[in-house]
Amino acid sequence: MNNKTAVLFDMDGVIFDSERAQMAIWLGLAAQEGLSDMEAVYHRCIGVTMEATGKILREAYGESFPWQDFRRRTTEGYLSRYAGGRLPVKPGARELLASLRAKGVPLALASSTQGELVRQWLSEAGLLTCFDLLVTGDMVSRSKPDPEIFLKACALLHVKPEDAWVIEDSYNGVRAAFAGGMHALMVPDMLPPDAEMEQKAEQIFPSLWEVGAYLEMVLSREF
Repeated sequence: MNNKTAVLFDMDGVIFDSERAQMAIWLGLAAQEGLSDMEAVYHRCIGVTMEATGKILREAYGESFPWQDFRRRTTEGYLSRYAGGRLPVKPGARELLASLRAKGVPLALASSTQGELVRQWLSEAGLLTCFDLLVTGDMVSRSKPDPEIFLKACALLHVKPEDAWVIEDSYNGVRAAFAGGMHALMVPDMLPPDAEMEQKAEQIFPSLWEVGAYLEMVLSREF
């Protein structure tokens, strides 16, 4: 078996149908606090680290904005609603992971979300053991679109970046994979692909079902 090829997954919007769920929590709190344009601000925060999220929130609402308290409250609301295995898994995710595991393909999850939450969501969904390793937001210093998180995953898997396939839903995720010299596969979630995504993503798919068929073809040459 050739272990020179790996598949890297983002989590929110790829494994879990979580980004719309998170946005609903953010918008609800924004309405309570009288914060305008929160949907646009939320879109800018998709796929970035907690520190980058704080920067975006301060840019939008002022340097004195208590962004850590805002994040704490939105996280508490999100956990209250979706913890305990209630967070919906994206169609085709379980099947794709099972198929790749059966083929012996090295798998990593590279998510900007904090490690404790990543492990919780994956464990509650019964997906934690699907991955050979997790690289999370608290393990890197630079946020997507910087490729650091994907490059770290490749290094830990002992895989060259050009031999890694990255499954992403967000603009910043695709930018990061492209910047790192990886094969970016986009499955759009909240935002449709634009001209930049069409140029930087190697392929764009409507769902993970199509990703599975594509990787079956591609990886048959490797495994």
